[in-house]
Amino acid sequence: MFLGIDIGTTAIKFGVIEDRKIIYSQSLPIKTHSHGLKQTQSATQISSQLISGVTTIPAQLKAAITVIGFSTAMHSLMPVAGETAEEIYIWSDNQANQTMTAFRQTDLAATFYEETGTPIHAMSPFAKLAYFQTSGSYSKETKWLGLKELAMALFTGQARIDYSTASATGLFSLKEKQWSQKILNYLSLSKAQLAPLCAPTDRFLITKEMAQRCGLKPEVEVMCGASDGCLAAYAGYISTGIRNSLTIGTSAAVRKVSETTVFDRQKQNFCYYLQEDLYVVGAPSNNGGCVLAWAKETLSEDPDGFYHYLPQVMEESPIGSNGLRFFPYLNGERAPFWTNEITGGFSGLTLKHNRSDMLRAVLEGMLMNIDLLKQMAQLEGAVTVSGGFFQTKLLGQMTADVLGLTCYLSDENEPIFGLYDLYKSSVVRQDQPDEKFVPDLQNHALYQELAKTYFHA
Repeated sequence: MFLGIDIGTTAIKFGVIEDRKIIYSQSLPIKTHSHGLKQTQSATQISSQLISGVTTIPAQLKAAITVIGFSTAMHSLMPVAGETAEEIYIWSDNQANQTMTAFRQTDLAATFYEETGTPIHAMSPFAKLAYFQTSGSYSKETKWLGLKELAMALFTGQARIDYSTASATGLFSLKEKQWSQKILNYLSLSKAQLAPLCAPTDRFLITKEMAQRCGLKPEVEVMCGASDGCLAAYAGYISTGIRNSLTIGTSAAVRKVSETTVFDRQKQNFCYYLQEDLYVVGAPSNNGGCVLAWAKETLSEDPDGFYHYLPQVMEESPIGSNGLRFFPYLNGERAPFWTNEITGGFSGLTLKHNRSDMLRAVLEGMLMNIDLLKQMAQLEGAVTVSGGFFQTKLLGQMTADVLGLTCYLSDENEPIFGLYDLYKSSVVRQDQPDEKFVPDLQNHALYQELAKTYFHA
């Protein structure tokens, strides 16, 4: 059996898989520490949860595990002084915001973006390192690792990072599949300060100590794996044959599996390595389900009955929300603006507008923003959709109507399935999910007209 471990932002998920079916799963929480712009997690807590999660897998299943694979959240950065490391800066750490706002105006910004496929934004390790360099926060001898390196060191005794996770650091040359010497020179770093690179499917023997501690066989191999976003897109592609995917959880992302690299110097889509001649192209938004959660708590008359009440909202307010518009940038924004200075709000609000207009406008504004991401990633045809946003059919249908794409609800857009597919070299299947949302062409035409001026009105 295969054990997939997905280290996300809020939890670590464990899944024992046989024949692409999850036999056993559990999830353990991770705590984020917030101090203003600083957002960190504890290396000690994550290591402890990893050991706990594997140790508590039933003994008969553990005896059958032959390979472990890791999926990790992107853009993590862990300073290591000597042999000690505790703080891990995560993607939402925003200390580098001003540094990157200034850097984006330079010619180097476009050059570095096209070399790495990582947008110039405070989320990336490149941005964090540039900020730490100017702030003098760490000594010049500090080593710089991340979540993947932490997990690999814990299980194999050697910190390593795969090409996929590395390609989201802003330090990795997509063309050369090496740390970019040009970017390291800019940051006054050496390759020795970063972990060795390997292919996502490379496997290494578990340490005797770790095998004994967790109750695993000593011959278990550890596959380095890839990043969570790339693996989610890959899992959806292998499951359905559909290259396009949309995930709306707390945040949101539009992704496309591509055989070639795709760059947009102006809008800066991401382009991350997955495996030989396979990339994941797309655009992320900070404003997904978090906007819906805000609207539910702030604007809804009955937060507990919010989803039950939504059909009534749609009946009471027509497409276009009676001229009311909502800019969904409550959490700053990544694509296509790449700044945390942007804010949200209503536009065109008058005394004639009611609660239903406001709630519909929030949904429309959020999906209009997703439509911008769809255009950036150049999505055409069908798309698989996943995430908590799609828990009601009404929201799934509204998404299809705004985007003008048939949306297939897929439970298999999970990084753990993507890990298994890498391990097994799975063949692309054409099993399209039963539940789908076909766009209403009349509604889509109305949304298209609205989209022409939505964010420029």
